[in-house]
Amino acid sequence: MVRDIVKDMFFLAQKSEPATAKDKKIIVDLLDTLQANSERCVGMAANMIGERKRIIAIALGKGYLVMLNPVILKQEAPYETEEGCLSLAGTRPATRYARIEVEFQDSKLRKRRETFDGFTAQIIQHECDHLEGILI
Repeated sequence: MVRDIVKDMFFLAQKSEPATAKDKKIIVDLLDTLQANSERCVGMAANMIGERKRIIAIALGKGYLVMLNPVILKQEAPYETEEGCLSLAGTRPATRYARIEVEFQDSKLRKRRETFDGFTAQIIQHECDHLEGILI
């Protein structure tokens, strides 16, 4: 189900709770909402649809990658950029890293560890900030 995008700063500033097997409906809604906004959005965190769970989804090639409980383990090559967000008006400066290593669970709760580069790494960092209640 496509959900409304949350813009409430108080809600967005709260840290998210760990995701579990009981959160599969949130994954479906998050993907539906990301797909519905694909012309203007490449990633979403669950709090953007009103769920304080540690779940993110990003556009990756022709598909989508869902991460439950992502943790960024390594960061390399910092750079400065500006980012926009569906939940926040305008753009904001941000420090990001060109290469990151992330540990997470996939949608079937299998533990994974992967390295991401470039724009994909930037999207993941932005969405992980959402999980921590960091408003960029």
